[in-house]
Amino acid sequence: MPIFPFNTSSTGARPAARAPMAPPPAAGSAASSLLKRYRPLETRAAGGFGSVEICLDSRLQRRVAIKRMPLASPDARAPLETTATALAEARTASMLQHPNIVQVIDFTYDSAHAYLVMEYVDGLTLEEFLRQVDGHSLTYDEAACIADALAQALSFAHENGVLHLDIKPANVLIDRNGHVKLADFGMAMLASAAGFGGARGGTIGYMPPEQLNGEQVDERSDIFSLAAVLYESLCATAPFRAGTPADSLERIIRGVLYPSDLLPDIPEITERALLDALSPSPYDRMSSVAEFADAFLARLGNPREGRKSLARIIARLTSDDAEEGPDQDENRAERVWELDPDEGYLGSRSPRAREYALGAVTGVAVAAVSWALLGDLQVGGAAVRAVTAMGIGAAAGIAPQLGSALALAGWLMLVVNATPLFDVLPLAVLAFCLMAAWWFVWGRLHPAASTVLVTCAALGLAVGDATALASISAVVGGFFLTPGAAAAATGAGTAFAQLLVTSHLRAGTLGSLDALMALATPAFLVPAAGAALIAAGTSWALTRTWEDRLEGRRAYPLVALYLLIPLCGLACRHLAHPMEIGAVAPADAAVALGLGCLSSILVWLCIFALGYKRDFSEGDRS
Repeated sequence: MPIFPFNTSSTGARPAARAPMAPPPAAGSAASSLLKRYRPLETRAAGGFGSVEICLDSRLQRRVAIKRMPLASPDARAPLETTATALAEARTASMLQHPNIVQVIDFTYDSAHAYLVMEYVDGLTLEEFLRQVDGHSLTYDEAACIADALAQALSFAHENGVLHLDIKPANVLIDRNGHVKLADFGMAMLASAAGFGGARGGTIGYMPPEQLNGEQVDERSDIFSLAAVLYESLCATAPFRAGTPADSLERIIRGVLYPSDLLPDIPEITERALLDALSPSPYDRMSSVAEFADAFLARLGNPREGRKSLARIIARLTSDDAEEGPDQDENRAERVWELDPDEGYLGSRSPRAREYALGAVTGVAVAAVSWALLGDLQVGGAAVRAVTAMGIGAAAGIAPQLGSALALAGWLMLVVNATPLFDVLPLAVLAFCLMAAWWFVWGRLHPAASTVLVTCAALGLAVGDATALASISAVVGGFFLTPGAAAAATGAGTAFAQLLVTSHLRAGTLGSLDALMALATPAFLVPAAGAALIAAGTSWALTRTWEDRLEGRRAYPLVALYLLIPLCGLACRHLAHPMEIGAVAPADAAVALGLGCLSSILVWLCIFALGYKRDFSEGDRS
């Protein structure tokens, strides 16, 4: 791996020789004319390293941040030529232009101070953010947003031959829109030359061993510092912070506490990326920031969602009412709540909205199916059946996978109990094998698959027709499942509904031949295939819409979906019509079209309530 010394130009080319630098100009002669145009408004930070002033640019009428750094600490005696060289290198490094790097407007100096005029970022530093939020740490989405932005900034800088060498939470700025910027490129070299800080001006706790020891540094040094910042952001502790370089070095050699000990659900690849990047030896780290970012971000979270979360929290933390009492603080939190289209009306209020919605639908559907099955089995009176059905429905609402298993087992018990053994045996064996296979592959792994199956059954019992309302169950499956899973759940649910409705109309009696005849007719097969197609198409269109939203494109697939669902329902009704009858009755066509429109409205309601976000569990095998 090539070694990139800090004194490289912004184009990445290393100068062969450098002419002797003139000493800094006399005090005030270089900076006074520039600084006259800026009117100080407030001091944002002050200390031994200098100060940061928020100023008003009188010429352009905008706010800027001016960092003023002494050119020599009280204990330092740096030669003028060394200081001038550092100033030239700091100027070069600070002029990088990138969306995730704080823009430098001007850079000048006099005999006493260097002045860095920067864009004003209205927000908080990551250090301030962590100090003020609950738990002093970031969520996975927020950490993904921070890591993605910093990785892009550092990759750009490294491509241009510039190292940062002082990455720390105080140099990471987050504005009110959740955009992340890295500040202070070039300041590490200047601080070192001026006599501030340790090796190359970095910050103890974030510097790698080679920087602490004053050895040669390269891109892997910045990777170490970045990983230290991200570790602190996730685990709420700075692993190498110490009072002296020697103590920090000892902690680095000893190693960090595994992140999974503090965050049991952290992705394994993310943890491994952090541990590799925090290795004491640069040869054990990744060779580039991009390589580190790819591993760290692979399964961590959604940077776009993290940016929204950061924006909401910073809006609350930086509001004018931030110092009010507890009651006023609760009111302020209510005011800054906003509807997130990706999470929907309910999802914006509760992160478990989808889970609750699935549980509610499953509970009602299983209760309806249980009521019908208990009646066919002649269990108790109406009151007993009602209480029992509601109890089973409540259990299914808590565990939807259990609901589908109970519905399937109850139906199988009904037909075996009501049908002569020789008539039902082939059906019972085949049904048990198919049901067990479906439940093992789909039903137990994703709650939504079980929800779709029992919803098909409940709707079929409600109208006495397994396929009449199949499109409604199909769009539910399409919203919650991937295309393959949605089609499988809808197909299995429609078949189960057909057998359940047929047996219910016969008081539980259903022979193998009757079951075959119920399933092997165009009047069932065509609508069932159409429902599976609607489920898969809905899932595909919603996934494409979500991807388009992430990339800022219009949601054309969703518009097409709203139109195609009614048309598909109408087409299935015509295809299932007996060939010997010339045309479908207008009333039947109107009903099919109306149900298709109702299904499209249901898709819109799901999006409004639960958002555009596509979030599938790891158990989904489609």
